[in-house]
Amino acid sequence: MACPQLLLLGYAAVGLVLSMAHETVSRANNGGILYPQESESRDVRSLDGLWNFRLSPEPDPLTGFRERWFQKDLSQTGETIPMPVPASYNDITEDKTIRDHVGLVWYDRTFYVPEAWRQSSLVWLRFGSVHYAAQVWVNGHLVLSHEIGHLPFQADITSVVKFGAKNRITVAVDNILHQTTVPQGHVSEVNTDNGTRIIQTYTFDFFNYAGIHRSVHLYTTPSIYIDDISVHTGIRGDTGIIMYNVTYGGLLRATSQGPACYVDLLDRDGNYIIRDAGSGQLQGELEVPVARLWWPYLMDPEPGYMYTLQVRLSAQQWGIEDIYRVPVGIRTVEWNNTSILINGRPIYLRGFGRHEDSDLRGKGLDYALIVKDNNLIKWVGANSYRTSHYPYAEEIMDFADREGIIIIDECPSVDTENYSPALLEKHKDSLTQLIRRDKNRPSVIFWSIANEARTQLPVADSYFRAVVEHVRYLDSTRPITMAIARGSSEDRTGQYLDVIGFNRYNGWYSNTGRTDTIYNNVIAEATSWHHKYNKPVMMMEYGADTLTGLHMFPEYVWSEEYQVEVMSKHFEAFDRLRAQGFFVGEMIWNFADFKTAQTITRVGGNKKGIFTRNRQPKSSAHHIRRRYWALAGELDKAVLPKNLNHYVSKS
Repeated sequence: MACPQLLLLGYAAVGLVLSMAHETVSRANNGGILYPQESESRDVRSLDGLWNFRLSPEPDPLTGFRERWFQKDLSQTGETIPMPVPASYNDITEDKTIRDHVGLVWYDRTFYVPEAWRQSSLVWLRFGSVHYAAQVWVNGHLVLSHEIGHLPFQADITSVVKFGAKNRITVAVDNILHQTTVPQGHVSEVNTDNGTRIIQTYTFDFFNYAGIHRSVHLYTTPSIYIDDISVHTGIRGDTGIIMYNVTYGGLLRATSQGPACYVDLLDRDGNYIIRDAGSGQLQGELEVPVARLWWPYLMDPEPGYMYTLQVRLSAQQWGIEDIYRVPVGIRTVEWNNTSILINGRPIYLRGFGRHEDSDLRGKGLDYALIVKDNNLIKWVGANSYRTSHYPYAEEIMDFADREGIIIIDECPSVDTENYSPALLEKHKDSLTQLIRRDKNRPSVIFWSIANEARTQLPVADSYFRAVVEHVRYLDSTRPITMAIARGSSEDRTGQYLDVIGFNRYNGWYSNTGRTDTIYNNVIAEATSWHHKYNKPVMMMEYGADTLTGLHMFPEYVWSEEYQVEVMSKHFEAFDRLRAQGFFVGEMIWNFADFKTAQTITRVGGNKKGIFTRNRQPKSSAHHIRRRYWALAGELDKAVLPKNLNHYVSKS
């Protein structure tokens, strides 16, 4: 059946944005992606705040391109509304056409560039994340195109800004997902009372929030600048080893001599440990005597210890110097067929699957939420989480580094199916961008290459072999995993992984209400994975939806009592598996309730969290807190909090 005209235009809209993104993605992705940072040589300005916003009109979503909205103030194109940045746009208004919009939306705002920036400075524009695809114009000039949400992108905009004057930035955002986007989705049509409309569907179980989700920065560098810094660490006795590699960018004058590089190392308190190392070379190795190691939370009295590597790039012949500081945690990661080791000590992961999700903001960056979530993670006694099902904000990752939280860093591939060469290239590109961003983080212990892909399909074998080979080429220092939902007997991909992670909802999606089936099923499945692949195994997801305040005894599905009972049966199985020596972690699904697409199986979203969406504890939060702290005391010799159990009796 031929596609109706409206659907063709919908596809054209996404095709235009995405095809142009492909044409310039190499330009946007070349080089480093260091986080904007003030220093003696760099200035940073935030463009966060209220932007102007409007939807693309129906039935012609390409109107903005045809009428060149990027060459004028957006307010001149029709009615606009204020829209906070960063934030998802979906839940900000009372208009469900905005909440459920499929296709292009437009943002713009004005900003000033100081006249002082003209002298010997490059001006850069950086987005922390725009979902899903974006094109960016400055003063009517296309400067950036990017595809794949949850990851940063930037460009040098020096040639198009006006110094000492007002400038305009315009952003077109496209949220359409199809079979060669990461993640995948489907676009179809529905006949409504108001005519035919395009709808977006997807199989993953979280809401497809869209917009400018993370901070937008304007920053400067010298004309010759530090482009990227790569750090690897090791341990020799009580000496810490920091190996670094610095790359630079910018235009060099005609000369046979490039810039010189020097590094300093400072401790947590800002005291110099090493000065002026490197002999001017871009690569080098530092030896840190009696080094303070980076340890996970509760494995050491001072977890998450971070040094600062201060890099100075000097081109004295031109009077140019650039300074950038990178936090460094000294630690090692090793693995074998039964264990994961940090600094030579086996670790057992106790944590969560999570989501970037909150009321009003959707997936928008929220510092208050970041701090609250980290406080709750530590209160529970967890030591880890997975960035399900996409890379989290850099500001969230900073907390994990400093607090010693172990991260399974996941790319945006969810429910992957309909494998194709085009999808494979996008999938690999998402991992390239992720590893480029997070390669120096001590908290990142694993790379996760997918969640619940259709790994039973024959083509999944060669597809994921290629993905794993790509990741190993980029970084061989961390184990590779993914969350597998298919059974061990039909899976074709675990052979390529270093750690097997599996998702299973015993007592919920299977054998609903029968908690007496959980113990044996969990033990049998985990054991079958280890027997098949002879690799460490962990449970990435298990759990049950719970309606806050619903109490039923004996326990009954959806009640708080039932969620606690499901957890307890899993705990029994996990302890049996731990004794067998190959089981390395447990992660409940989910840390907090979150929004999903509208379905009859979701009452306002997924309710499997141990916390509500506004971060209030259910009965299960107190239950898992006792579990995780007990494990911390047993395995890490952690000192248990005094308020873990309330006073009952002196007897």
